Amino acid sequence: MRKGTRGTHAARPKPLAIYNSLTRRKEVVKPIRHKHIKMYACGLTVYDYAHIGNLRTYVLEDILRRALEFNGFKVTHVMNITDVGHLTSDADTGEDKMQVGAQRDRKTAWEIADHYTRVFLEDLKKLNVERPHIMPKATQHVKDMIRMIQRLERKGYTYVIDDGVYFDTSKSKGYGRLAKLQQVSLMPGARIEVNPQKRNPTDFALWKFSPEGVKRDMEWKSPWGLGFPGWHLECSAMSMKYLGESFDMHCGGVDHLPVHHPNEIAQSEAATGKRFVKYWIHCNHLIVDGKRMAKSLGNFYTLSDVIDRGYDPMSLRFFYLQGHYRSQANFTFPGLEAARNALRSTHEFLRRLRDHKDGSRNPRTIKLINEFRVDFIDSINDDLNAPEALATLFNFMGQMNRLMDEGGISASGARKALAAVLDLDRILGLDLKRAVKKQRLPAVVSELIAEREEARDRADYDRADAIRKRIREEFGVILEDTPEGVKWKKAA
Repeated sequence: MRKGTRGTHAARPKPLAIYNSLTRRKEVVKPIRHKHIKMYACGLTVYDYAHIGNLRTYVLEDILRRALEFNGFKVTHVMNITDVGHLTSDADTGEDKMQVGAQRDRKTAWEIADHYTRVFLEDLKKLNVERPHIMPKATQHVKDMIRMIQRLERKGYTYVIDDGVYFDTSKSKGYGRLAKLQQVSLMPGARIEVNPQKRNPTDFALWKFSPEGVKRDMEWKSPWGLGFPGWHLECSAMSMKYLGESFDMHCGGVDHLPVHHPNEIAQSEAATGKRFVKYWIHCNHLIVDGKRMAKSLGNFYTLSDVIDRGYDPMSLRFFYLQGHYRSQANFTFPGLEAARNALRSTHEFLRRLRDHKDGSRNPRTIKLINEFRVDFIDSINDDLNAPEALATLFNFMGQMNRLMDEGGISASGARKALAAVLDLDRILGLDLKRAVKKQRLPAVVSELIAEREEARDRADYDRADAIRKRIREEFGVILEDTPEGVKWKKAA
């Protein structure tokens, strides 16, 4: 039972509340349109593989969507793919990351965009992240972006300098309120590098001109000249195209707070005269072994790196859930190992519930299940407090295991407990139903198990141990010798 409930439970869990980065407080979710949440998430810039820090943010957004749907909301989830325009500096200087990736891989920008987009979508699938309903690519919406610049131009928010068309932030009422920029120095160089032609240090590019004498892989004609859209502009144009000029939720990493998201708000609200987004949700950084993640430090990990070390993607997802999304997380391989072991314990518990046969009917079982359910949902609905929800789950596991040890739960009660956990996994997304599916052994493994039993009957324990090891290493099957005979399970 979660601390603070004092043994009393409301008929219904608490309503879902989320921390809004714009207001700096937790707010009960109330959609603009009745029971329909329109949610936008900043997707990957597909010039390289997603790292495990990127993936933590996408898992957060998946938990948010699942929690919304569990609470009865209809969700329209849009996530863009940035395949042009994201420069190496927030100061609108440096090269387009897509061009950098193309030069590195010795391919065209179009080719690397296609490759890394496909790998990214596979990563999301492996982590059991539900695919967004709409995934627009920036390169497919350049006309929408040009129209938005023209709209801003007509309202007097733009100006042209040598390298592009810029947004004048001095004309934006409340610019930077998301990042509280009005409370910090905006002296030149305080936040971003200085372009001497810019009217204000915080002004940002809406359209960048192609450098003279340089042929880019990705460039388009515009009323202002040949070039490509600014990164900030892309998200505004695509989100409003699919979700409307005002929508409910915008998600992303905390690194978007200082520049990218304030710029989205400024240009969007300047264009429409309306509030852009009601709730802003940000996931904090993931560090590795106490340091920032960087290829130069040798601690830059992708999902493939994790899998190559023998870990299931669900172990990484479980690791993410152990920390609150608004807190910085420190990734270590011992920490990932602990997450894998905790997930294995959960699987074993669920299989024990599935296979439980003996025990007396106990009215306390239903009470414990109901308390667990309410406490779990209350935790999730309190700003997606997944660590507290997991603690509630493990407390419930301990209670149920004790009842089974004592013969104080019937087969029917065990099935109801199992159903409750699997139902709540609709929020966690750990694919726990996989653990309780009856699996069939390959014929060769069954033959090896029989051979091992014969070796044990002959007291040839060295041979039996060698077969057990082979079955584990080659087929990922763990054997357990019990009084009821040999049992097996798949290694997590």
